[in-house]
Amino acid sequence: MTGPCVFCDIIAGRAEASIVCQDEFTLAFIDLRQFHPGHVLVIPRAHLADVRELDPATGAALMDRVVRISRAVSASFPNDGLSLWHSVGPGAHQEVPHLHIHVHPRRSADGFMRMYPSGLPASASKLVRDEYAERLRRALDVG
Repeated sequence: MTGPCVFCDIIAGRAEASIVCQDEFTLAFIDLRQFHPGHVLVIPRAHLADVRELDPATGAALMDRVVRISRAVSASFPNDGLSLWHSVGPGAHQEVPHLHIHVHPRRSADGFMRMYPSGLPASASKLVRDEYAERLRRALDVG
């Protein structure tokens, strides 16, 4: 990490946040920006830049917390569904270099976070998809 991390400051109590819940592995708090009421961030207590640094125990605890928060948000705030997301790196617009998963209530046709802003991309052929799958299988064997 290069420089201070606002999420580490929240965990340490040096920065204020509206904490929803916490345990030995995770912390969940209300995001400052509320496009729709109930937007929550779920983070690991350990400073991990993104999902690629996640260990199995922390990953299991984080996912369990995301599931529980998702249920609570769904039951507590108006929504037609939820979006869960984690951005990795500047190309994906990750703003805080500490792994965080957004739990965001959504409304039909709200226009928030359009997956494909210019319409659906062209479908890849089976040959191309098979080549991508093979490339990933080789990478999985290495790591």
